[in-house]
Amino acid sequence: MNVLAREVDGLLLKQLPRISLSMSRQGLFGIFKGSISARVSARRFVINKRDAILDDLNVDSLVVCQDTPDYRWQEASNDTPIHARIYQHFDEARFIAYARPPYAIAYSLTHTHLIPLDYLSCAFLGQRIDIYDPKNYKDWQGRAAADILRYLQERTQSYIFIKGCGIVAYHREWHGLLRIFDLLEGSCQILQLSHMMDHAYENDKRFEV
Repeated sequence: MNVLAREVDGLLLKQLPRISLSMSRQGLFGIFKGSISARVSARRFVINKRDAILDDLNVDSLVVCQDTPDYRWQEASNDTPIHARIYQHFDEARFIAYARPPYAIAYSLTHTHLIPLDYLSCAFLGQRIDIYDPKNYKDWQGRAAADILRYLQERTQSYIFIKGCGIVAYHREWHGLLRIFDLLEGSCQILQLSHMMDHAYENDKRFEV
């Protein structure tokens, strides 16, 4: 029997691949880029391995890690330090994901904050969402875990929208986690489509009076 199967609840082993596949189908994950995890106990969590194919997760592409570095971190996702810090400091974090939604990333490159115009995003996320600027990409991987944790501790929201990088979010329930990514990406997509439509019609002579 796989060691993971003895350490992790069977339902959770079914949930994670399903969630990851759903996020992949929505374009939130790349084939290899992104990460998803779930808390197993107070100090342990299961996360995808660094070479895992995110739209085809299975028991062999997952690994259980402690929230402090050990030998298992060597095969776990490169984002493991980020997940570990969040689990250490937020008891309500049951699921965590890092995703790279294309519309959200594109929007973040030219904006400092997101002001949703659609009802659902305003209702669930608020009327203004700051976009965190990591400044220097060259050393971002090394300081991401500390910077993301600091940001989340200073805010009341359970996610961080990072310029040019994507979104890291945690939640007590997996459907709540998916809702965060869906609404942020959908809001950015709606805003960009609306902007394109405005430009398409503003010089159209058919609308001259």
